[in-house]
Amino acid sequence: MPAFPPRSQRFLDLLAQRVLVGDGAMGTLLYQRGVALDANFEHLNLIRPHLVAQVHEDYAAAGARVLETNTFGANRLRLGAIGLEHKAAAINAAGARLARQVAGADRFVAGSVGPLPAARDSDRDLEEVQKREILHEQMAALADGGVDLFILETFSSLADLLLALEVAAELGLPASAQLAFLEGGRTREGVAAAQAVGVLDEAGAALIGANCGAGPRDLLAVLRDIAPLTRRPLAAYANSGFPQYRDGRFLYLATPDYFASMGEEMVRSGAALIGGCCGTTPEHIQALAKRVADLAPTTRPSAPAPPRVAPAPPPAQPETVNFLGEWGRRPIITVELDPPRGLNCDKVLAAAERLRAAGVDAISLAENPLARIRLGNLALAWRIQERTGVPVIAHVTCRDRNLIGLHSEMMGAHLLGIRNILAVTGDPVSLGGEAGASSVFDLNSIGLLQLLSALNEGRNLLGSDLDGRSEFLLGAAFNPNVRNLEGQIRRLEKKIAAGARFVQTQPVYSAAVLEELLAQTAPLNIPVLVGILPLVSERNAEFLHNEVPGITLPDEVRMRMRGLGGAEGIREGLAIAGELIAAGQGRVGGWYLMPPFGKVELAVALMEEIRRRAAG
Repeated sequence: MPAFPPRSQRFLDLLAQRVLVGDGAMGTLLYQRGVALDANFEHLNLIRPHLVAQVHEDYAAAGARVLETNTFGANRLRLGAIGLEHKAAAINAAGARLARQVAGADRFVAGSVGPLPAARDSDRDLEEVQKREILHEQMAALADGGVDLFILETFSSLADLLLALEVAAELGLPASAQLAFLEGGRTREGVAAAQAVGVLDEAGAALIGANCGAGPRDLLAVLRDIAPLTRRPLAAYANSGFPQYRDGRFLYLATPDYFASMGEEMVRSGAALIGGCCGTTPEHIQALAKRVADLAPTTRPSAPAPPRVAPAPPPAQPETVNFLGEWGRRPIITVELDPPRGLNCDKVLAAAERLRAAGVDAISLAENPLARIRLGNLALAWRIQERTGVPVIAHVTCRDRNLIGLHSEMMGAHLLGIRNILAVTGDPVSLGGEAGASSVFDLNSIGLLQLLSALNEGRNLLGSDLDGRSEFLLGAAFNPNVRNLEGQIRRLEKKIAAGARFVQTQPVYSAAVLEELLAQTAPLNIPVLVGILPLVSERNAEFLHNEVPGITLPDEVRMRMRGLGGAEGIREGLAIAGELIAAGQGRVGGWYLMPPFGKVELAVALMEEIRRRAAG
């Protein structure tokens, strides 16, 4: 064990005895307080230091014992994009001094070091010696400014993180090595959490952990994976759920209470240093600090068992039909399936076969929901139609393709025989794009409907002739879970004008919301399939309410799911869904069922309930 400065050693000694709470997002608060999203937050250390100091003071007052410097992107490469590369050392030193002044004697200061971007205007990767020089410049300035440790955060490159650990060792300070893991516990470069933890342990990281990525639930899963694999203290800095774009601003969904409850679970799973990343505020940290006050690091849990995979079903070959053909004569039922996260689609195909046998009218196939990587849904839509003969409604987002790509993909989808498209804007990727992805959004859902309508007329959106025309039936999404539906109705009217001919709604959990939805959409004279997502547990309910855009659960529904899981949770979730189906009997023309976690048997049960009630 290397000899560290007294304050650094005190931090490590204290960490072995009790859980320490870190602070939350710096950028989120600066953004909320009027700093433009495209401004350089780190430069504020020099030009508006009082604003940065106020953020530190607010987190300290909330209960944070570890304050991070406002230096995440203060390296020469990132600063060079705005002509400030010559101020890298000054910005970092100022950031350390600001945090040190607020921290005083009772708190610790962590020098925030983010990953290096690709070299500007260059097709070649930086050499290791160049990377080391850039990291050393930043980290040495932080050390000179008085930090007690480094937090090396949001790294996707394990090699770069190891290089930063070497620099930390040269400077004689401990470091928390934190990767950003995506869905499935892998980094953007494909490194598994279990693989990374062993390498970081051997490299001498004082703490090992994760930050950013998705919401608290995913980070908790990563923590549980790595906890049995190292005796090093673990660090966890989760985002506040998934971001939602409203009124020109990015908002995060998780409430402070939910964030704190998930934080407590992280502590009980092994976290010793815990704070917040994107979207978290002093309110989140205050709730977290109260929740984990006086807790000691817990005994590490066992590794989870691997999931089981369903066997492949036999093939079938029918043709597609118009799924709305019986509208008005009986309830139309569509069921949502998610493409797999990898190449094996046997489980999804088996679910589609079961839905075909149950008489589903169409399968609604999501596209990279919550901005996570999955198998392409257009190819899977073709495979499902080829095998089962069930029409597929393919969701198409504007997030992942530019205008050229959307045209090409939609023409290709028509060639494959896909005729039903649900046009959606798409969930944005995480604010700042630390995971390596970016949102395109050349169009929104209305623009996409206009593009698809143009294809139906034999031209592209720019007016060029296509030598043929598509035959898409276009759908639109609708969110009834808002305080005032007027804005949503006006937007839906624009979608209908752009070519939408049916609607699928976000999940509804309130009879009152259902009543207003039916009343407000009736004058539009368009088929509306009401969304039903059956709950299965309290945990599931709280995740949906806190972390998923467009879903809101009434307090009474959350109370009904309180403490429930397993068979009891499923029964209560189906009961809640059944009550909504009963409330819509005779007035709802179609239902859009979304079975959670691929539990297609829940959708089949609700299909039977819908048909039983329709039969009288």
